[in-house]
Amino acid sequence: MAAAAAELVIGWCIFGLLLLAILAFCWVYVRKYQSQRESEVVSTVTAIFSLAVALITSALLPVDIFLVSYMKNQNGTFKDWANANVTVQIENTVLYGYYTLYSVILFCVFFWIPFVYFYYEEKDEDDASKCTQIKTALKYTLGFVVICALLLLVGAFVPLHLPNNNNSTEWEKVKLLFEDLGTGQGLAALSFSISSLTLIGMLAAITYTAYGMSALPLNLIKGTRSTAYERLENTEDIEEVEQHIQTIRSKSKDGRPLPARDRRALKQCEERLRTLRKRERHLEFIENSWWTKFCGALRPLKIIWGIFFILVALLFVISLFLSNLDQALHSAGIDSGFIIFGTNLSNPLNMLLPLLQTVFPLDYILITIIIMYFIFTSMAGIRNIGIWFFWIRLYKIRRGRTRPQALLFLCMILLLIVLHTSYMIYSLAPQYVMYGSQNYLIESNITSDAHKGNSTLAVPKRCDADAPKDQCTVTRTYIFLHKFWFFSAAYYFGNWAFLVVFLIGLIVSCCKGKKSVIEGVDEDSDLSDDEPSAYSA
Repeated sequence: MAAAAAELVIGWCIFGLLLLAILAFCWVYVRKYQSQRESEVVSTVTAIFSLAVALITSALLPVDIFLVSYMKNQNGTFKDWANANVTVQIENTVLYGYYTLYSVILFCVFFWIPFVYFYYEEKDEDDASKCTQIKTALKYTLGFVVICALLLLVGAFVPLHLPNNNNSTEWEKVKLLFEDLGTGQGLAALSFSISSLTLIGMLAAITYTAYGMSALPLNLIKGTRSTAYERLENTEDIEEVEQHIQTIRSKSKDGRPLPARDRRALKQCEERLRTLRKRERHLEFIENSWWTKFCGALRPLKIIWGIFFILVALLFVISLFLSNLDQALHSAGIDSGFIIFGTNLSNPLNMLLPLLQTVFPLDYILITIIIMYFIFTSMAGIRNIGIWFFWIRLYKIRRGRTRPQALLFLCMILLLIVLHTSYMIYSLAPQYVMYGSQNYLIESNITSDAHKGNSTLAVPKRCDADAPKDQCTVTRTYIFLHKFWFFSAAYYFGNWAFLVVFLIGLIVSCCKGKKSVIEGVDEDSDLSDDEPSAYSA
């Protein structure tokens, strides 16, 4: 009993420390990337809060798995305190946690972030009063609120099942499981809304996370270009542009005005010269800064981290491929959302998690690391690609120079991606996400040489779809993941698209050259001369 209580205390302590670490990370991350000249309190607080909600929601998955596993002993029996009332209370507590966090996500995505974004956009108007800004922001935000209301309404009445024309054993399991998963219309409405956002998050993960999983490690391995070499190239470019300017100006020495074409060329050359001199100042500052020397000393460590991250990415991709292949071969098909019970084709992560379950809390630490890796690679993908609307680039994410609107977009994208992480983890280890480390007892016949006969012995077995309903508790995460079969089917095909985009991103990242130490100076004409430190980190 004392050992069980100690495990519970350790679990909640880890979760508490994780919350503090999340809040600290969000504050540092937002402050690191936001523009110092355009920072605004409301947008900064909104970005920090939204990013924290995204990370806390992702941290709820290992907590959910831990709680359903904690109620049972490894021999398959329930712990002394885990009676029916306590079990239901724990399940409801976790479910209320999901209700709360998912409701906050809906509030952020459909109201608060759009409102702050439009409010800040109206702030750029010099003649706009605060009342006008608020009214205009609310007017545009109303469209998002209507969309959210429609999703909730549709989710409350949409049918969960199609007519059952398939009498296969797997389909019967799916049907019976769905009939047991939360019958309240409120759960259905919220689950439909969250699943709709998760579908958008899947598209964001395919776009940003898949690319970030290859770009982040390869950028660490390749590093940046030499500052001294870049200064030499930049000096040669300055001399070439100055000579070109002198050649154009020499045409007007006799007092004749320059032709229109030469005036345009002269103006372009002068703008180019200003940019090159700005680059020269930044390169000189970076070359002489102590931070550059410190980063140079850490170069071997960055290479090691890059190799580690690319190996993790390959492990993740191989596991996802084998899991998807397993679903394609052994699931009940598209009508069930490609749901699969148990594992027929083992993948590396699905084999590793049961091994780590024997040493508390290594399996929960691994799940947390996978989720954090997924989020960090998403951030790397957004930084490398930027924020686009189809073929139009809206914003760039640059250290110390990111506009408040871009930070709000970044946090909204991460909120959506985090919603998709739960299904990605489920795809890698379906049985573990459903039941954690729970076992149940089955009767096994054994032959006894001493009594020359057969006897029955209860032996523990991992929880699966064949387990009695009262012996294994399904995680609340699974309820939200598979409330609607058609979303599960879309997620399944999204996983294949994720694998394809990762391979394309890996090829692109390998072919790209090293980054400049001041990448973006040519593009950002609004960068002032007193901001070289933005590139020195």
